[in-house]
Amino acid sequence: MPGLELDARTLLRTCKLTVYDFDHLVAGQPTFAPYENDVRPAPVMDFTAGFDAWLDQVKANSPKNLKTVRYKERKLGREQGELRLAWASPDADELRTLLAWKSDQYRRTGRVDRFAQPWIVELTDLMHASRSPDFSGVLTMLYAGDTPVAGHFGLMTANTLVGWFPAYDTEYARYSPGIVHHMRMAEAAARSGLSTIDMGKGGKEYKDWLKSGTLYVAEGRVSRPTPAAAVHWMGRTPVNKARTIVLDRPSLYKAADRVLKGFGRVRSSLQHDPNTVPKEVPGAH
Repeated sequence: MPGLELDARTLLRTCKLTVYDFDHLVAGQPTFAPYENDVRPAPVMDFTAGFDAWLDQVKANSPKNLKTVRYKERKLGREQGELRLAWASPDADELRTLLAWKSDQYRRTGRVDRFAQPWIVELTDLMHASRSPDFSGVLTMLYAGDTPVAGHFGLMTANTLVGWFPAYDTEYARYSPGIVHHMRMAEAAARSGLSTIDMGKGGKEYKDWLKSGTLYVAEGRVSRPTPAAAVHWMGRTPVNKARTIVLDRPSLYKAADRVLKGFGRVRSSLQHDPNTVPKEVPGAH
């Protein structure tokens, strides 16, 4: 709201909060700008000049990648069935399929499976069911014939789709269904009247050649001077700083990613082998 001035700590006190950690917040907002500790670019797909103009930008960014994706798109349709995109699907079963793919991705890459937490699944269900002009949960699913192969769940405002959970069926990985889906989703978003898809910050290479613009988002922390806030700082700040160091150095990021994927492979093999007996760790009690 233009002209609205809020003091962040007064806001916390009024809400009976001790600490507010924020991330992916639009940078430079007067209320929170003094508390930003990291600002990063978030690539966006911009359709304000139309879908074709965006596609021209993608081609300029990386003509080789676009040519490869179009080839795999045709190959997927030819070998697995005609492609179609379900836009803003209300189907709860489709959402369950997507979340299962995402959980599998988290485990394979050594990450924490967010959807192992019931409250996160419940929250996703609630957002998926939300329908209003200013806020909706949007599920898209790419089909080859009658088979779902890739999808995405995000949040939509009046003119923007915010990327959140993309995933695909690894059985079709040779066709790069995730990127094919993103191309189809971009076309559907532009056709529905959206001006932007915000892909969020992060080190995914595909974002660099799909982007046609950039926003800046911040993370930071507002706290009141209490013992509880001090404990929270001790638990979170060192981890956040370590993550920032890794993200800022491509060689460290790639090394960390390899380690996590290796851990994911080991964890998966242990989970799928019923005869595996965990070894005792020396010195553990």
